[in-house]
Amino acid sequence: MSTQPLLQRTAKKRIALPVRVEPKVFFANERTFLSWLHFAVVLGGLAVGLLNFGDKVGKISAGMYTIIAMAVMLYALTVYQMRARAIRLRTGAPYDDRLGPTVLCVCLLAAIITNFVLKAVYD
Repeated sequence: MSTQPLLQRTAKKRIALPVRVEPKVFFANERTFLSWLHFAVVLGGLAVGLLNFGDKVGKISAGMYTIIAMAVMLYALTVYQMRARAIRLRTGAPYDDRLGPTVLCVCLLAAIITNFVLKAVYD
């Protein structure tokens, strides 16, 4: 009998274990994608309301909100596809995202500030 432990690692050997992906990971990715799309649809609805019932400033704001909503939809699709590919290939890549929500908040803040400035100038 050997006195070495069974699971002792040496410096040169690496143990390769397959990454286990549970089915709930796929559903979490889809749920996140649908949540982003829901936000984009609400923002698009706000843009349509401003376009139909707003004045000149409202139409400018509606255009900005529409562009942001389309960008959010494209971003959500891109992130969903990248995460789905990483899950399928079992890469173990990090699935968190720090850039997207930050950029979205900055864009929305810029659109709201622009709306207030234009409203103050034209009224």
